[in-house]
Amino acid sequence: MSQDIRTPDAVGGPSGPTPRPARKRRRTGRIVLLTLLVLVLAAGGALYWGYSSLDGNIKAVDIDKALGDNRPEKLPTSGQNILVLGSDSRAGDNGDLVGGAVGGGRSDTALVVHIPEGRTQAVAVSIPRDTLVTRPECPRADGTTGPSAKRVMFNSVYAQYGPACVAKTVESLSGVRLDHYMEIDFAGFKDLVDTLGGVTVDVKQPIHDKQSGLELEAGRQRLDGTQSLAFVRTRHGVGDGSDLGRISLQQQFLTALLTEVKKQDLLSSPAKSYKIADSATKALTTDAALASLSSLSEFGRSLNGVDPQNMETIMLPVAYDKIDRNRVVAAEPQASQLWKAIREDAEIPESAKKSPATGG
Repeated sequence: MSQDIRTPDAVGGPSGPTPRPARKRRRTGRIVLLTLLVLVLAAGGALYWGYSSLDGNIKAVDIDKALGDNRPEKLPTSGQNILVLGSDSRAGDNGDLVGGAVGGGRSDTALVVHIPEGRTQAVAVSIPRDTLVTRPECPRADGTTGPSAKRVMFNSVYAQYGPACVAKTVESLSGVRLDHYMEIDFAGFKDLVDTLGGVTVDVKQPIHDKQSGLELEAGRQRLDGTQSLAFVRTRHGVGDGSDLGRISLQQQFLTALLTEVKKQDLLSSPAKSYKIADSATKALTTDAALASLSSLSEFGRSLNGVDPQNMETIMLPVAYDKIDRNRVVAAEPQASQLWKAIREDAEIPESAKKSPATGG
């Protein structure tokens, strides 16, 4: 497992003019949060039903109260938008997974999951952690208010202001109103994969990453929890070696993970279902409206028609910043086209899926 150390640059601090192929190692973990997404979209709430004793595991954040009334309008249809974050507290079990327990929390992952009307498909839009954004005015933990700031790294918002500010920043960036919030951490992801007995991925080309210790040959591979974490975090030998190069692996793994949960008959194994539900809920934070097993179950059953093969994964179109090539900015007009389609619950045009930073 990689022993990379987080630098000030990882939470929005200054960085030197490091050439793009030699960018500092960064820890992501975008797929970690998808444990919850798997349970809600694929398991359809079956894992939660009847396990009311697990209610106390779930932590809640009242996003609606924190955001107030000055927000984008709701979708004109019954579609839903969910902000899904992957977090790393770097304490306890997470410390062992990411290279030592260190105080403070991080969120290296942000997905806006859009479920159109009819709820038979879904689109997950990933926002690269290095994206420069305008952070709106946000309250601090001590009760004071932080002013709006331009050109801040998206990843810094969670560390400095918390999840409500991330939600506010995403709504400001996209004009998309978020209906729900979900967050899960490294440890919960690893436990889920191991409880499932692993996840099968088709490795397109050999991966030999000395930094993380990941050694995979080309072809179909069954990954355990530790290997899965390394797979979605590796960037060495993938693409241009930047965080953007990892996204294709993360998207591939998301589909494989959803498919694995979907095909397992968890209802026939109550013990296994309970173990998955227990590990997931302990690592889970949601908005107040979903912070119970009954609410999650009801929401999950409403999404049971979503098939993993119908879930499209898109990276927010970005271009390398002209001032700091270690950062990216939303590419126009592609980004505006993407968010407009989601706001209107419309089909996303192909032109909105092309990112200049990755050559389209």
